[in-house]
Amino acid sequence: MTQTAEALSTNAQAEIVEALNQSVAETAVTTMLAQNFHWNVTGMAFGPLHALFQEIYEDHFQAQDDLAERVKALDGHAEGMLAGMLKRSKVGEHDGHASDQEMIAAMKAAQETLAATLAGAGELAANHGDTLTEDLCIARGQTHEKFAWMLRAHLA
Repeated sequence: MTQTAEALSTNAQAEIVEALNQSVAETAVTTMLAQNFHWNVTGMAFGPLHALFQEIYEDHFQAQDDLAERVKALDGHAEGMLAGMLKRSKVGEHDGHASDQEMIAAMKAAQETLAATLAGAGELAANHGDTLTEDLCIARGQTHEKFAWMLRAHLA
């Protein structure tokens, strides 16, 4: 049965908000990671990687907003502090001193982490009947899996 945000129990809302804030944190850290790599990539693949990293950070910047707005729709508090996001995120920062292949591998791992986090958040939402959050998580997870595939193609 599909439930509106208002129909969810307080416990269900809190669990979903926590999962979404995890997703926001990892998306924010990955956004900055992509922008860092966009700024610092060098080598023969500079052009396509510069463009791909930009595509990723632009996508992720919008995704942060979509996820955080869903948190607010569930009457939660959206984590907005970078320190809190870094502490929570399973994706780590990078100083940008890396080869293009190392950047690709790090970004691929970040995309895979995000896809897994969103799959878990979507499953949690589904278990509580929150199809709107589930759909958002599925769509975002598919995007991250596509980016991971595109990055893996550069590593072949």
